[in-house]
Amino acid sequence: MPIASLIRTIPDHPKQGIMFRDITTLLKDAVGLRIAVNEFVNRYSGMRIQKVAGIESRGFILGAPIAYMLGVGFVPIRKKGKLPSQTISQEYDLEYGTDVIEVHTDAINKGERVLLVDDLIATGGTAAAAVRLLLALEAEVVECGFAVDLPDLGGRQRLQSMGQSVFALCEFDGH
Repeated sequence: MPIASLIRTIPDHPKQGIMFRDITTLLKDAVGLRIAVNEFVNRYSGMRIQKVAGIESRGFILGAPIAYMLGVGFVPIRKKGKLPSQTISQEYDLEYGTDVIEVHTDAINKGERVLLVDDLIATGGTAAAAVRLLLALEAEVVECGFAVDLPDLGGRQRLQSMGQSVFALCEFDGH
């Protein structure tokens, strides 16, 4: 079953001209969710991953079962003010302004091999900020994994220009 066939497209959301790729239809399908998680697990088994970091919030949904199946810990990367202990922060640009994500300072040990997971890579701003956080903690980012890549928006290239390897289960043209 192709993963792309389980992802709903919503035209003109959140604004005119955007084709929103909604993974909730993948998540609600028991077989599709199992296939997606298993594809990630099969890819990363044997790569000596030590932690899986997931970006709020859909990166949690995919990242936690991947971590569980790999037998490693899960690290949440959250929006500012959501984590209760000492954090480091990274600001990133949005279409109209900026936002901030954070990670606990004790989430990752120096040199740990980390897989970064999120649902979708578009422009790559959030993922690039997450990579910078992980690198600030002196992690080795093994790869950035996504359910969906929107290559026309340049996120993959943005991460690759930072020296990161990128993997996606499927891709869609356009925005």
